[in-house]
Amino acid sequence: MKLQPVILSGGSGTRLWPLSREQYPKQLLPLAGADTMLQETALRLAGFAGGLEVAAEPVVVCNEEYRFITAEQLRAAGCASNRLMLEPVGRNTAPALTLAALQIERDQGDALMLVMPADHVIRDRAAFHAAIAAGVPAALDGAMVTFGIVPERAETGYGYIRAGNEVAAGVRSVQAFVEKPDAETAERYVASGEYLWNSGLFMVKASTWLAAIALFRADIAEACRKALEKASQDADFIRVGREAFTACPSDSIDYAVMERLAAKPDSGIAPQVVPMSVGWSDVGAWDALWALADKDGSGNVARGDVMFEDARNTLAYASDRLVACLGVEDLVVVETPDAVMVAHRERTQDVKAIVARLRSEGRSQATAHRKIHRPWGFYDSIDAGPRFQVKRIVVKPGASLSLQMHHHRAEHWIVVSGTARVTRGEESFLLSENQSTYIPLGVTHRLENPGKVALEMIEVQSGSYLGEDDIVRFEDSYGRG
Repeated sequence: MKLQPVILSGGSGTRLWPLSREQYPKQLLPLAGADTMLQETALRLAGFAGGLEVAAEPVVVCNEEYRFITAEQLRAAGCASNRLMLEPVGRNTAPALTLAALQIERDQGDALMLVMPADHVIRDRAAFHAAIAAGVPAALDGAMVTFGIVPERAETGYGYIRAGNEVAAGVRSVQAFVEKPDAETAERYVASGEYLWNSGLFMVKASTWLAAIALFRADIAEACRKALEKASQDADFIRVGREAFTACPSDSIDYAVMERLAAKPDSGIAPQVVPMSVGWSDVGAWDALWALADKDGSGNVARGDVMFEDARNTLAYASDRLVACLGVEDLVVVETPDAVMVAHRERTQDVKAIVARLRSEGRSQATAHRKIHRPWGFYDSIDAGPRFQVKRIVVKPGASLSLQMHHHRAEHWIVVSGTARVTRGEESFLLSENQSTYIPLGVTHRLENPGKVALEMIEVQSGSYLGEDDIVRFEDSYGRG
């Protein structure tokens, strides 16, 4: 039996706005190092020597909105997989894990799943491997194994696990799962020595999980089975049935199964926990990133082009411009091309209230960045006004946009670097640096990069309507309608 990594990559990370957006959530960002959090998660089992072979390809469950950048990041990390399961809507972790277990059952018959959220940090990989190895025998024996973090402080932002007696070397029984406590209760939990932070990491056989979800949430199990019966394979992606999965109830692994297992000792499935100290953080908000990061002598953390002058205990994140912090203390300052957020470090958990307001007002900053990733590359909307929009477009070598047409806009293309092959109506021709062309309204067209280096262009759109939904696709290499 193999150890099968299962990566749950469906969160939105609203408390890390404006860097994290609904269509580009925190797991796709390099918050704690050079690699993105998704890439770090995919690489986390590299070198594991705990007695089981690790499956070469992870099963990844993610939202279809950011499927292409997810696939691209996994390829860049050397962890490419053709088992990226796409959720048409978010339904929390229990349905996501059920989809993964059903797919594994279909592909392999059974496997030992190591279930990892894509947006956590683990600094001590050797200690993490040791904890996984300690839990393998129990999980192979049919237990539902979770991993509890030995608490470093009284934390009100995490759920807790009450651990019981040791049932095997490094493994303890689970007495109860408890919700996020108030400060006084958290102090009592930590002082008792009986409680661990709930990490959201699990190890369980696919067959054991499917038995547990069928026992406690048969409605979720049935909806996921129907969704997978309607699934189709599209390149790297497994597209589950939209209608069936949309009808699935939303619930977490903890609520749907783990809490019920702890309260039902006669279920035949034992919940067990491996305590570990591995430098773990869920990076749930900006204050957590400040606590995690290396600081200067005044307690400041800089990311990007940042200048501190007489500042203390402040995190500044600059994406596009210089950020200068003068005479400030205990702040978080985050700059992106389309938004700047300034908050007191103790109030960063409340950033989600700003995101809620943006959504209620229908503002794009809640969902997407100015720079939008596509399977062929990306575009950046660098300027806009009445009846015009200017975009910087970068197309990867060998990639092409769809053959398309617009009802309401014309386009002017200027090649900055690289070579473009342009299809315009019945014509096909090449453009090189400093050359340009015009695409009239209503004319079919396609842009391709036939070269070996990236193609960079400036596109000027003009017309009565410039929305992204004014695209009629006739041919597309990426399965987009």
